[in-house]
Amino acid sequence: MEENSTYDQKSLRIVKGITADWDELAKDCVAFANGKGGCIFIGLEDGENEPPNDQKISDALIKKIIKTIPQRTHSVAITASKIVRPNGGELIKLEIIRSAQTIASTTNGRYYIRMADESKPILPDELTRVAAEKQAFVWEEKVVRKIPYQNAQPERIDDFIRDIKNSDRVSAFVKQMPLEELLEYYFFVKDGFLTNLGVLWLGERRDRASLYYAPAIQFIKYDENDRKVNKVIWDDFSLNPKQLLSEIIALPDWKESIEVSDGLFRKNIPNYDLEIIRELIVNALVHRVYTMRGDIFINLHTDRLEIHSPGLLPLGVTPSNIISKSVYRNSHLAKVFYDLKLMEKEGSGYDKVYEVLLFNGKPEPIVEEWDDRVVVTILKNILNSEVVRLMSKANEDFTLTQKEIIALGLIAQSGSMPTLLLSNKLSLRNEDSLKYWIGNLLKKEIILSTGKTKATEYFVNPTLLKQLDFKGKTDLKKIETHRLEQLILEDLKIYQPCPIGDLHQRIGKEINQKRIKRQLDKMIAEGKIEGIGERRWRTYRTI
Repeated sequence: MEENSTYDQKSLRIVKGITADWDELAKDCVAFANGKGGCIFIGLEDGENEPPNDQKISDALIKKIIKTIPQRTHSVAITASKIVRPNGGELIKLEIIRSAQTIASTTNGRYYIRMADESKPILPDELTRVAAEKQAFVWEEKVVRKIPYQNAQPERIDDFIRDIKNSDRVSAFVKQMPLEELLEYYFFVKDGFLTNLGVLWLGERRDRASLYYAPAIQFIKYDENDRKVNKVIWDDFSLNPKQLLSEIIALPDWKESIEVSDGLFRKNIPNYDLEIIRELIVNALVHRVYTMRGDIFINLHTDRLEIHSPGLLPLGVTPSNIISKSVYRNSHLAKVFYDLKLMEKEGSGYDKVYEVLLFNGKPEPIVEEWDDRVVVTILKNILNSEVVRLMSKANEDFTLTQKEIIALGLIAQSGSMPTLLLSNKLSLRNEDSLKYWIGNLLKKEIILSTGKTKATEYFVNPTLLKQLDFKGKTDLKKIETHRLEQLILEDLKIYQPCPIGDLHQRIGKEINQKRIKRQLDKMIAEGKIEGIGERRWRTYRTI
């Protein structure tokens, strides 16, 4: 099992002998407590799924863990037990309970939180945000007004049960649960009363209106002069999240499209694909902070769509890593959306947004975090209709995965893309992870590469472009090294001495400046040119 936000594994050495590192274990326990809780399996080496068959765990060691962790932490609740694996080996299951109301810390005053497979320190200016997030995490399960679940709208309950039974994402075991047990399973009911989540999904209008704060949504359409030409508001609390989503998807404004050529045929590409609309609205509802006031705004301009959602991104998610992070603030609401097939998958869903946009030749979504809200902007125009043909042909011939569509779309729109830039756009922590995105693209020769290690650049195979009669723009991004050297020499003969910035402007702005810098350094080492001065005052001339 892969380590993630709720699971970790440690070697037995962390709690035994001279290698024992109780501070490290305490740090991880604090991180899980401040996150969603989780389990640490002690007795598994990195990359292993089973302990050694002769590994035995003493009861004294388990008691020591139960005694030591509380001595080194505050507001951390744990349980520890021995697990015997099928091979006869034993390990320790250390379960950390989520700290729902307080912020856990080590006894020396350090705070951590679990993000993906890492325990990250919480900075001082993030403590207030963590406290607010904790309130958001427990909002779903709270019973504020004691409303018996029998008082919920009968048609809403019937609709929910029907959706559950028709979903292939729900196990047969869950489908066969009695009504009250099923509602408790989805955290709609606690001790016979509707929780906040239960009121939100099943409650009467008056009960939903009393929530702090049920979602209200405004759709506003603007003309080319940014004047409002249409406005639809859902703020009377009569609809649950599923019904809100259905009404927004049904708006006629999403039917507008652009026609592009696709060989002998014409292809209609919607201005805003319904899959994208669905994912973004679901994200706004699932990740919304329900403990603060604020409407969700859907602003449709002539050239773009903006979705404003109150509250900031979940801790650990930023506009730059949103494609790779799967952190959800309202986890039980997210599970309902997922199980009812109203969202692509549990998590951010932004990989689906990227996939659809890039497949249709459009730019990536623009995600911004303002002081009190998150704004997602989707641009209407297609950057290059030729890229649409390329993506369609490549997918038809090679049946691309989601990762491959995203990576190929980024490379095709750019013409060529260096390793570092592509890794940054995909929010990858290292270049090794890139192989899972482009490995098959290279293997099938859909894309090619030039250069080595960090200087590697990727571009679409020219043979594939020729087969498509691709009418892209010719540029110097993929210029060969010896030709780049001659270009630099010819420029320096006329304009020497000159700084790299001026040289870059003249020989081609589309060439990566870092590549030009590497070429200049190489030519200096070979004695073909010389550099005068240091850093930003450095100029170059021929010898």
